[in-house]
Amino acid sequence: MITLVTGTTGQVGRRFVPRLLGQTRPGERVRVLVRDAARGKPFAALGAEVAVGDLRDEEALGKAVAGADAVVNVAAAFRGVPDEEAWAVNRDAAVALGKAALTAGVRRFVQVSTGNVYGTGRGRPLTEEDESRPGGELWGAYPESKAAAERELLALAGAMEVRIGRLPFVYGEGDPHLAAVMRWAVNWAPAQRLQMAHHADVGQGLMRLLYAPAVGGPLYNIADDAPVTTDELYRLNGVEMPADQHTRTDPDPWFGIMSNQRIRRDLGFRPIYPSVWTARDAGAL
Repeated sequence: MITLVTGTTGQVGRRFVPRLLGQTRPGERVRVLVRDAARGKPFAALGAEVAVGDLRDEEALGKAVAGADAVVNVAAAFRGVPDEEAWAVNRDAAVALGKAALTAGVRRFVQVSTGNVYGTGRGRPLTEEDESRPGGELWGAYPESKAAAERELLALAGAMEVRIGRLPFVYGEGDPHLAAVMRWAVNWAPAQRLQMAHHADVGQGLMRLLYAPAVGGPLYNIADDAPVTTDELYRLNGVEMPADQHTRTDPDPWFGIMSNQRIRRDLGFRPIYPSVWTARDAGAL
């Protein structure tokens, strides 16, 4: 079995690939697609094959998927990129990769997506049966392009099985994301909640999607059990909340809150870090 992984130099990919390599059995290989050969050296040192090419180059995609049995597409373009780049990477390149994989005879395609595709809240935890409703403070080119990629990749399903993992806010293991979130948290109400997942749990969720022989549906939320409040984010970052922020109220207490019941039931997922506090106590931030 050869598994191709894209987006390996991002925050999620660079932590996922070593975990995947640690799970390989005799006869299984991991191939990573990188734009710069030098950035592939750490993965090669761990035992991965390195394919050099751009995700937006269809010829490079064809070479990368050649002989592969599975693909995990972690690649994404979001914070701070122009809208056209978000669409080019998140939808166009993802769909091109899916088509190249289908042509190459890949049997399973795991697409890493985002919980932001749900759009507006539902007054309860978001489930995989909920359709995308554009809108809300986080809506934009990133979730819109990811939602479009989901639809087009699922349309390819047939000879190639497509599975999609939707991620919330991801943190842990030195990822600066937990500190960076404070630039947005200053505008939130103290009780406003943020759905999270630790990198270790993202890794186990994606591997369950990759390896499970059968699944109950193509869509799965990968999330922890206890969303964190704005007040807790301030405490975790060792920052004092401004006094005037305490007067704010949360307009939608269920916005962005995701249910993890399907992946628990179908695939036996149990968060290693059910909350950010368990990760903090374990020294895993």
